[in-house]
Amino acid sequence: MPMRRPFAFASAFLLFATFTCLAAEPPKSQALLPPGPGNPRNSEGDFAILNNGDVLFIYTHFFGGSGDHAQAHLASRISQDGGQTWSSEDQIVVPNEGALNTMSVSLLRLADGRLALFYLRKNAQDDCRPRMRISEDEGKTWSDATLTIPDSDIGYYILNNDRAVQLASGRILLPVAQHRGPGMPQRNNAGLILCYYSDDAGQSWKRSAAAPRPPKVNGKDVITQEPGVVALRDGRMLLWCRTDAGSQFVSYSDDQGETWSQLKPSDMLSPLSPAQIKRIPATGDLLLLWNDHHDVPANLRDKRTPLRSAISRDDGKTWTNVKTLENNPNGWYCYLALDFYQKEVLMAYCAGIREPGKTHGLETTNVQRLPVEWFYEK
Repeated sequence: MPMRRPFAFASAFLLFATFTCLAAEPPKSQALLPPGPGNPRNSEGDFAILNNGDVLFIYTHFFGGSGDHAQAHLASRISQDGGQTWSSEDQIVVPNEGALNTMSVSLLRLADGRLALFYLRKNAQDDCRPRMRISEDEGKTWSDATLTIPDSDIGYYILNNDRAVQLASGRILLPVAQHRGPGMPQRNNAGLILCYYSDDAGQSWKRSAAAPRPPKVNGKDVITQEPGVVALRDGRMLLWCRTDAGSQFVSYSDDQGETWSQLKPSDMLSPLSPAQIKRIPATGDLLLLWNDHHDVPANLRDKRTPLRSAISRDDGKTWTNVKTLENNPNGWYCYLALDFYQKEVLMAYCAGIREPGKTHGLETTNVQRLPVEWFYEK
């Protein structure tokens, strides 16, 4: 298999990385949640591994249209065989409690053993904030919702699905993009990238400093949206976010997410589409899922395809073992959920087809279940 040539860019802001070893045919994914009558879109979900070995998947079930502001509730499915097969009937977890909708799920196993559910309650164009619920019975019932962003900071914030993390210290981090709110009286698609964090298991929350914006391009702000975070071995936090500048931009924190370095381009070349990074428990390496645009033709430059994975053994400095998961040129692969079950990797993501006269790409959720070793094959 030929090696892929590393990309180099003449930019003082670039985080250099190397991508090598592109694999061939992608595996077959499973369309777990296709759209249906009265249900035009299923998207933005997350997994939790339950104590009895079952896998819980909670996702956004749209019933009032397929747009981002259409009515939606949170629904669940269960797998009793590690993600190979799933229950066929929804259980409603959270009804449509927002004036617009309820969407975008993050599930987090807390250090004290409880399950936390985070999601967006979208009331208006100037009020979209994450809520938190707690389950003490493995997702059978959930507490009342509590705010993670107080009324004093009311605004429009996006917390992507599968973004909540808890650090070894116990701190919970919610990486968000603020598009309206304190200091932003009008909506700005170039969101402020920051975190809300809690040191008391979600009872109270504080706001981090925002990552300094990158320099303007042609007099305009770089579009920065939909951040994620992962802890590095040296104690720092790595933050990444999607942009319209051709790559994921990155920032670092050495104080557990309270302050962030200047946002800079990375070698994770991509369209304006979210990426996902998590640490593999079995190996300690980082696993990246993203729309890899190192080698796509010009007609696919703004498309969310292909979907690829890569491994980093050095906390994101270099990436190897690039593998293709999905490669339909009309596919729309995004909003990735990633978890680990024994020696398997579980993935869920939007996988619609964008063609003239067809759906917009976010309507179908696919799932993959692959051995960890598959991601290391060359």
